Amino acid sequence: MDAAKNKYSIIVPTYNERLNIALIVYLIFKHLRDVDFEIIVVDDGSPDGTQEIVKQLQKLYGEDRILLRPRAKKLGLGTAYIHGLKYASGNFVVIMDADLSHHPKYFPSFIKKQLETGASIVTGTRYVTGGGVHGWNLMRKLTSRGANVLAQTLLWPGVSDLTGSFRLYKKSVLEDVISSCVSKGYVFQMEMIVRASRKGYHIEEVPITFVDRVFGSSKLGGSEIVEYLKGLIYLMITT
Repeated sequence: MDAAKNKYSIIVPTYNERLNIALIVYLIFKHLRDVDFEIIVVDDGSPDGTQEIVKQLQKLYGEDRILLRPRAKKLGLGTAYIHGLKYASGNFVVIMDADLSHHPKYFPSFIKKQLETGASIVTGTRYVTGGGVHGWNLMRKLTSRGANVLAQTLLWPGVSDLTGSFRLYKKSVLEDVISSCVSKGYVFQMEMIVRASRKGYHIEEVPITFVDRVFGSSKLGGSEIVEYLKGLIYLMITT
């Protein structure tokens, strides 16, 4: 099957991404010129005017290409994907962040890898040759690397980057995996890939460089780290 016969639904959860959303949309259109796709923006009631920017983008690109599917308040990353999935008309779904840390220039590599291998999931990874992180201080790099090494040691998931959130799924696979996940926050990404691995789905990796957000503030804090550790223990017990 070639890319021309596929449609890709790109789910982009947002909260206070007014300064980033227009650029990320522009870059998606730039790098997917010959691909059928739609962008589904799931905004959690951003007070900074993110939704108004998206409505302007709809006038520019068309409401059939950019779907705004807001929610009243912050309800978590996992449920944002579930919400967006309800409106996805593609047979493939891409999940990505809106803060420019996931560059759309990697989309062609994801699609090519999937077409070549028939993979059910293609995930971007920072931890193979050609991948990396830009803009993080040493402590954050060590924290992220340590979290992944810990998870690798305890869970044996068969992928190198458990906490990444830049992935391409067959829609049917995402629907299956997401229905068995219980995590709501940043642990959600780890649970998704671990459960997919346990279910025997074919997972491939593409090296990416993760860039720390340019505009806005990071939403990762101490409470998320605690949740990660709790999630790790939960997955050890249940998978």
